[in-house]
Amino acid sequence: MSRVSNAALKQLPDAARVFAALGDPTRLRLVSRLSADGPQSITALTAGAGVTRQAITKHLMALGDAGLATPARQGRQIVWSLETRRLDIARRHLDFVSGQWDQALDRLKHFVE
Repeated sequence: MSRVSNAALKQLPDAARVFAALGDPTRLRLVSRLSADGPQSITALTAGAGVTRQAITKHLMALGDAGLATPARQGRQIVWSLETRRLDIARRHLDFVSGQWDQALDRLKHFVE
């Protein structure tokens, strides 16, 4: 059975914040849009979102607190960009958990056979 490395254990709080932030459907859609379309203003992100500009701002702040998005001023607008490094940390944790499940299923298969 594989063990979690010390480096992975140190990154668990970061991954947990990412998972918590992505647990909201609106924030998950915002991450998807930033991933697909690149940096965008709050105005652009509000278009077609079905929620107010203030709600989008609140969700972007939550993504920022989780380290998933960063704001930058461009003229009179604030443009938000996706920070993929945090997503990579969360993905590594999901890959590790997936590997553990695969190992457990292999052990069960060998036991049953």
